[in-house]
Amino acid sequence: MTILDGKKLSNKIKQEVKVQVESLQQKNITPGLAVVLVGNDPASAAYVKMKEKACEDVGIYSIVHKMPNSISQEKILEIINMMNQNPNIDGILVQLPLPSQIDTTAILEAIDPKKDVDGFHPYNVGRVVSGLDGYIPATPLGVMELLKEYDIDPQGKDVCVVGASNIVGKPMATLMLNANATVTTCHIYTKDLKSHTLKADIICVGVGKIDLITEDMVKEGAIVVDIGINRTDDGKLTGDVSFDTVSSKCSYITPVPGGVGPMTIACLLQNTVKSANNREIKKV
Repeated sequence: MTILDGKKLSNKIKQEVKVQVESLQQKNITPGLAVVLVGNDPASAAYVKMKEKACEDVGIYSIVHKMPNSISQEKILEIINMMNQNPNIDGILVQLPLPSQIDTTAILEAIDPKKDVDGFHPYNVGRVVSGLDGYIPATPLGVMELLKEYDIDPQGKDVCVVGASNIVGKPMATLMLNANATVTTCHIYTKDLKSHTLKADIICVGVGKIDLITEDMVKEGAIVVDIGINRTDDGKLTGDVSFDTVSSKCSYITPVPGGVGPMTIACLLQNTVKSANNREIKKV
């Protein structure tokens, strides 16, 4: 069994990003990332703090627009429009989830697709589904980068994606399909999850349920990618996979923490620099 070390690879990617940022800065372009954080959800605040620190480490300019939970949708749209017009901002992301009075779809659609480094705008979703260049959501992109680093080619493999969210499950299934895998997507209405996971060469799971995937649901030698992030009663971070039992059965597995999580932030930085490079092309 081999650990898919996302922390190690993310550090490597960050170094590459840092070099790209320095190259852009020599042309008087500093990549800029703007984050919208609504409310005081501790998990969201912690995640945004990690993004800020990562930006600082590689030389990306970052700004966080912190807003109260009671903010109106119109005010958020005003802020997004302002950032759309700002030539020094290359990436805009809205930290989800948003409060119930806010229409999340309307907010995401308001972001300029050329600055949509989270890859959630329907324009970028459509381009990725069509196999065209666009911004890919950072978590699924991080998974593909991790597999590539360990020379794992999904082509021809049976892949089971557990979870069908717009943020992880659907784009994950799309990227696997684009990589010529045979993909099964499972979700809350799937009748017999085990019957699907047992056939899979690669299992990608991200639903937020502790120990959802157990040893009896995984075939010998399978590759298991745990995208889930949960906190146990004693405050420990854990994924959706019963790591201790499943790890003895599979060929490769991601740990939580230290697997997909660090890759998400590294790929977000990649997307931001990609947007800044597009700014440089337009400048020329």
